[in-house]
Amino acid sequence: MTRRPHENVATVLVDPAVLAELEVVLMHLDLRVWPMATAPICADGPRQAFQYRRRTLEARRGAWDDAAHWVPVWVSFGASWRRGEDPLPWEAHRVLWSALAGYEGHVHYRRRLEGVRPLPVPVGPDGEGVPLGLRRD
Repeated sequence: MTRRPHENVATVLVDPAVLAELEVVLMHLDLRVWPMATAPICADGPRQAFQYRRRTLEARRGAWDDAAHWVPVWVSFGASWRRGEDPLPWEAHRVLWSALAGYEGHVHYRRRLEGVRPLPVPVGPDGEGVPLGLRRD
């Protein structure tokens, strides 16, 4: 039995006040932000986002109550971090967690990745979906 295609993402609750800024910061690191409510792989994104936020807040038993209206997002890794079928390099993990740590008080997350269906990425000017200058080869 083969595993369905997937990609690894971090799931993060983000304060809407910093969402746009965080997205730009992560974009420069070839990390992509996908709000769950509007992600192209979600048939009912707003409902999935609501359910995720509710489950997560209940599981934290009050510790994350400040995030009651925050935006659940997936953070995926751009093509410059990938090496074919090899796992993501540890450097990719380090860069992601370090960038998120810079937004302490405005993001909540668990330091783990999960698999979601592949997220379709628009193709860049080089034809591979990688912004020019971000290749890590």
